[in-house]
Amino acid sequence: MKNYFTLIMFLTIPILVSAQTIDSLSFIKSKRMSDADLEKKKEGSFITGLPDLSSDPVTGFGFGLRTNVFFNGQRNNPLFPYTPYLMKLKANAAYYTSNARELVLGLDIPYYKGTRWRFRVDLKLQQNPANLYFGLTEQTLSNLSLPSNPGVTFDKYADFDKARKTLRPGGPGEATQVTDALSNRFRETEFMLNLKADYALGQKGKFRIMGGYEIQHLSYKTFENFETGAIQPDNGEGLKAPNGFSLLRRDFDQGMASGLNGGWVSLIQTALIYDVRDFEPDPTRGAYVELANEFSDQIIGSQFSFDKVFIQGRYYQKLPFGKRTVLAGRAAVGNIFGSNAPFFEYQDQWSPDGSINSLGGKQSLRGYRANRFLARSLWFANLELRIRLAEARLGKQRFGFGVAPFVDAGTVRDRWQDLNFKNIKTSYGAGARIAWNQSTIIFFDYGLSKEDKLFFFGIGQAF
Repeated sequence: MKNYFTLIMFLTIPILVSAQTIDSLSFIKSKRMSDADLEKKKEGSFITGLPDLSSDPVTGFGFGLRTNVFFNGQRNNPLFPYTPYLMKLKANAAYYTSNARELVLGLDIPYYKGTRWRFRVDLKLQQNPANLYFGLTEQTLSNLSLPSNPGVTFDKYADFDKARKTLRPGGPGEATQVTDALSNRFRETEFMLNLKADYALGQKGKFRIMGGYEIQHLSYKTFENFETGAIQPDNGEGLKAPNGFSLLRRDFDQGMASGLNGGWVSLIQTALIYDVRDFEPDPTRGAYVELANEFSDQIIGSQFSFDKVFIQGRYYQKLPFGKRTVLAGRAAVGNIFGSNAPFFEYQDQWSPDGSINSLGGKQSLRGYRANRFLARSLWFANLELRIRLAEARLGKQRFGFGVAPFVDAGTVRDRWQDLNFKNIKTSYGAGARIAWNQSTIIFFDYGLSKEDKLFFFGIGQAF
C-alpha cells in the first residue's frame, strides 16, 4: 500500500507543479469549459465513491463499489479551465445476479505535466456467464428463432424466451428431454491489460494521434447438459431439465464461428482523433470524431488474425433555453476484416473513448438486448436531448438533475459494401440523469422497440 501511494505522489506532484509554469496553452484553447460549468468545478483532490448499483436485462441487477479519485488542481492552475481533471484513478468492482463479476482498475492523465501527451492504463478481470449470442451474420436482423427449430419465429422477446424454456424432446447427442433456456448464452472469462498514449497535434491541439497495446486472455463455455429452469409444455409448470446444444456451439462445430476455444489476443491499437468537446464527461458543446483501428496477428503474439476499423462522430450543441439543455448526436460505422475473425470480436467496436457493444444494449440500441444483431459490418446512430431541470448543493457536493429523451437506429451487414438504409432497427425512450460534481454521471434509461422493453441504470453517458 505504501508503494502504491508513493507511485501516486510521483505522478501527481510533477503534474501539479509543471502545470503552474506553462507559458502557452494555445493547443487546448478550444476545450475551455463554459463559464457556468467552470464556476461549479471543484478544486483540489476528492473522491467520488458510491455503491455500484446497476441493472441490465442480460447481466441482471449488479451491486459493488465504484470509486474515482480526482486530482483537479487549484483555480490558479492554467490547466484548470481546460481539463476535466489533471489525473483520475478509478477502481470498480461489481457482482451481478447472473453470477457475473468484474474488477476494473484505471489511470488517466490528460496533458501530462502540461504537455500534449495523455497516458492511460486499464486493467480488467471479469467473468460473465450471461453473454448472448444470436449469430454472426445479417440473418440476425430476422425475427428471433430457436436453435432447435429455426423455422418458428417470434416478434417479441418475451414470447421467444418462454418458448426456449419449454421442454422439448432431445435430438442427437442430447438428453431425452431438454430445454433451450441457455442455448443463446455463453460464459466469458477475461483478463485484459491496456496501455495507451496520445499526442495533441497542431497549434490548437484539436487533432490527436493515439497508439496503444492490449493483451487479453479469453476463455469460453457453453451450457450443454447444464441443469436449468424449464417449463412443462402441457401445463406451464416449472421444473429442472438439462439444456440442449447451444447456438454458438453449433455454429462453431459447423465452421460458421471461430474462437470458442479462447486463447491469447495481442492487439496494436491506433487512432486519429478530432476532439473539441468542452468537457469530456458531459459536454455542452463541441465535436468528437475518430478513426480507430485494432490489428491482431501471430507476428505480435496473438492466436487470432483480424483487423477492425471503426469510425464515429459525435456532436454537442447547447440550446438557448433551460438551465443546461444540450442536443447530443452520434453516428458510427465499423467493419471487421479477416476471413477467420473470432466470434467475440463481433461483440464490440473498439474506441479510444471506450468500447461499444454492438449492436444492441445500453450503448447503441437501447430497445434491444446486447449483441442482438451481429455481423461483420454495421452502422448506428443515436440522438439525445439532455435537459437539466434542477441543481442542488449538499454540503461540499454538487448535483444536477435532468432528463434525456432519445432515439437510436442501426443495422448490420455481411459486407461493408452492402451497408445502406434498408432493414434498419430502431428504438426510442427516455432517461434520467444525475450529475455528481460534474464528472460523474448517473443514468437511468428506459428503451422500447418492436421486440422488447428494457430498463438500464448505471454510471456514464451513452456517448
